[in-house]
Amino acid sequence: MSSKTITHVATTDIQEMMSPGADRRMNLPGFAEEFVDFPHYIIRITERIWHDRDVEKCLDWYAEDCAIHTMAGDISGAQTVVDNTWATLKAFPDRRLDADNVIWSDEGGGAFYSSHLITSKMTNEGPSEFGPSTGRQIRIQTIAECLCKENKVTEEWLVRDNLAAVLQLGFEPDLVAKKQAQADRVKGFNLIDFHTDNRAAVLKGDACEGPLEPASQVAVDALRASLSGADEDALKAHFDFRAAAQFPGDISLYGPDQIARWCGDLLTAFRDLTVAIDHVAEIPYLGDARDVAVRWTATGTHSGAGRYGAPSEAPIYILGVTQFRVMNGRVREQTTIWDDIALRRQIATMRYGRG
Repeated sequence: MSSKTITHVATTDIQEMMSPGADRRMNLPGFAEEFVDFPHYIIRITERIWHDRDVEKCLDWYAEDCAIHTMAGDISGAQTVVDNTWATLKAFPDRRLDADNVIWSDEGGGAFYSSHLITSKMTNEGPSEFGPSTGRQIRIQTIAECLCKENKVTEEWLVRDNLAAVLQLGFEPDLVAKKQAQADRVKGFNLIDFHTDNRAAVLKGDACEGPLEPASQVAVDALRASLSGADEDALKAHFDFRAAAQFPGDISLYGPDQIARWCGDLLTAFRDLTVAIDHVAEIPYLGDARDVAVRWTATGTHSGAGRYGAPSEAPIYILGVTQFRVMNGRVREQTTIWDDIALRRQIATMRYGRG
């Protein structure tokens, strides 16, 4: 076992992460010897698949029955991952997946969990799920959360800022959502009905059990404060006055006041929004700072006017992930991602897509 510390993605150059030496830095039962620790596994397989374009390696690194959960629906199986990766590359041939951070946890029994924050730059050179080719270069963020065991991803939760993609491609988000909902209807698929069990699971409460470490508790409390009352004075107890926050649509905010206003507009649309915490992971950052990843789900009713148009009474489901940087007992930075196009698609399904 190497004396070197476990790979810290947020502060390490990609070349160093690709050439970390040969010695294991942590116990990885069942993982290939080329991986020195779990963060290195996540970074290296991503580089191989997306940057080396060795897409068929997904068959080695994803379980045959791996379930991938998204707000637009679930997919299953390593071969489906291969097919979807090639389809994405056909629309965006130069797409990159650059690692901003990997927050991870040891789940016990040889299983590990990662929260991989990614920035992607890419040029739209073919038709995509959003519309015809535009030739535009875009930049979006994604978080892929993966449960891994014995060298394979066994389950994944994928959130991508598709609202930012649609806006940068020059499309109108609600029109894209309407077209997707109408296409669903032709196929006999209904996104609202698909999420019935997911909405019920949220209402049962948190899936994440047990006491949290102090920084993780700060992160969870900050998330709940943001997505409940969104009161500015309450948020000041959880966020540093210089807090930087990213939200879907490539929205960049600064300070508890702006966070409170943005989240307040969300809660105007979904007055009964209920949030459940599904998974929490935490690692050190620099000094006493900590990085925390929180996977959460939410449900509510589109009963208010505003960001999503006139009330539709659609029952909605959100799969979200937030990565926090906690310093001195408050949130200093956060990145929150969910697929806001899939959220609008649920509303459009209520309006246009039901049979």
